[in-house]
Amino acid sequence: MKILLTGATGYVGQKLLPVLLKNGYEVICCVRNKRKFNPPDYLKQNISVLELDFLDESSLEVIPEEIDGAYYLIHSMSSTSEYEKLEQKSAINFKNALNKTRVQHVIYLGGIVNDANLSKHLTSRKNVEKELSKGYYNFTSLRAGIILGSGSASFEIIRDLVEKLPIMISPKWINTLCQPIAITDVLNFLAESLFKPETYNQTFDIGGSDILTYREMLLGYAKFRNLKRMIITVPVMTPRLSSYWLYFVTSTSFRLARNLVDSMSVEVVCKDERLKEILKISTVGYQEALEKILVPIESDSYDTSSIAKDENTGNQSILSDDVRVPEYGCLKYSLKRKFKNRSECIEKIWHIGGKNGWYFGNWLWGLRGFIDELIGGIGLRKGRTNPDEINVGDKIDFWKVLYANKNKGHLILYAEMKLPGEAWLEFKISNDFLIQTAKFRPRGVQGRLYWYLVYPFHLFLFNGLIKKLTKHS
Repeated sequence: MKILLTGATGYVGQKLLPVLLKNGYEVICCVRNKRKFNPPDYLKQNISVLELDFLDESSLEVIPEEIDGAYYLIHSMSSTSEYEKLEQKSAINFKNALNKTRVQHVIYLGGIVNDANLSKHLTSRKNVEKELSKGYYNFTSLRAGIILGSGSASFEIIRDLVEKLPIMISPKWINTLCQPIAITDVLNFLAESLFKPETYNQTFDIGGSDILTYREMLLGYAKFRNLKRMIITVPVMTPRLSSYWLYFVTSTSFRLARNLVDSMSVEVVCKDERLKEILKISTVGYQEALEKILVPIESDSYDTSSIAKDENTGNQSILSDDVRVPEYGCLKYSLKRKFKNRSECIEKIWHIGGKNGWYFGNWLWGLRGFIDELIGGIGLRKGRTNPDEINVGDKIDFWKVLYANKNKGHLILYAEMKLPGEAWLEFKISNDFLIQTAKFRPRGVQGRLYWYLVYPFHLFLFNGLIKKLTKHS
């Protein structure tokens, strides 16, 4: 069956795509610019891509008649101040285009709207829902509040505020109630609702198992990260001032911050959670969601919080090619260098550490291990689990192997030394280049200070390392 996926480059769309493919659907991805759509290689052979713009009705003629289901995941909240008109126009054009197809079921992901005094953002979502419901197809609307996931705009604001500010001077919306939901649960609801007659022509609220204030969410994140944080509420902070506060402290844009602040003043708690019973879905709570988000390695297709080496084969059996190091909330230093001999470069990577050392600046690696031992860490712990092979779970000096694919030349190491945060070292072959990336997820202000303090040493060490790895003997 063919599924039309709009918003394929958006946060939810990118994560829903592999789920739909795993469920056996043929997916047609709608994007504005094909050059900006870069799904993992393992997905490309199973999808088709349409370049179109739902604000340009004539461009929608490329949508094939032979589609069975569709997801509407288009939002314009951060692109312009007139996003209400644009979102409504986009929804009308989508509805008219799909009325010309054989589509049976359309699913829309919007926002919870249970307050008479809605924000501009939530009013727009409600209007889009009304327009989409007028089509000649079965329609299901799922309404969610804050989505918890690495890369979600709302969650990244929470992360930034807690990680950067030991003391927060916050506006009164900090005490508004909301019912956040983990991205894994959102994807589950979206996927399981498709072609279920029980969901046709209905609207459902979806949320996690906890109802919290924004204050409780911030302090809950701080507790999970072992950070001491104080929140002081002031009643006189205007929405504009609140928006500037978010804009300067976090990585969000001012327009998005303003729209989010307007929505945060409105209580978003599920009224009707019938869909959990209909689909037999149990959602996780806030702390469980954080456990899924703040994992050492990420994947769209698997739960990577329990990565382990296969005891029978010694190889990783639960990982696929979409495995990656966390991106959001991390500081990184990445280098790319062309090599002359691919197999030689991979062999050097696969024999790194232990007796071979790190090819460059070994005395500095040793000094770092010595300092770690002094502060109660494992030290350099000279050695490798296996001198010739690398498997998931192996030890390489003070690193643990999280992922190893020698055929592809992809290795991910995770630091086990004492650090004010988490550190990764990744080696990845891409065409004729070696990409070497050091990433650090700092824990609070102390972690950020540490990163910038050691940055000059990183420049020296990692530049020297990649040169040695790519140099032809």
